[in-house]
Amino acid sequence: MTRPRPKPIDPARVRELALQVIAADRFPMLATVDGDQPRVRPVSPVRTEGFVVHVANLRFYHKTVEIAANPKVELCYMDAEHNQVRLTGIARIEDDRATLQEIWDGNPLLRQFLGRPDHPDLIVYRIEPTQVRYMQEWALAYYEVPLNAGGQ
Repeated sequence: MTRPRPKPIDPARVRELALQVIAADRFPMLATVDGDQPRVRPVSPVRTEGFVVHVANLRFYHKTVEIAANPKVELCYMDAEHNQVRLTGIARIEDDRATLQEIWDGNPLLRQFLGRPDHPDLIVYRIEPTQVRYMQEWALAYYEVPLNAGGQ
């Protein structure tokens, strides 16, 4: 069997390609650390701006304790062609009222399940990227994605 050859990528398009993968994957995997044990689970971001990702969480989920102890996280996105983006970042609780209201207004599932934006169990994490990498299927090598100021 011959080894697949990835298509050449113009480095000027890496950012655009990474954003396309993020847009295509509705349920990326979120990795956290639980003591000395990695934990991975699918999440459904409630807002994405460039490479800044917001993830809703309920206070009683175990990832709340994990992120409080170590806010370093990684999101892994994959599209239908198996291209992937790995977004390494810091998860912080979003406290900007305008941002939280926009997320609430734009997310019918949150409204249906929680009833009000100030529900005591709701936490929204803002994941600020420290590194973003893109890999084309079979390439076996990552491209560093340039980040703008503010992680976008």
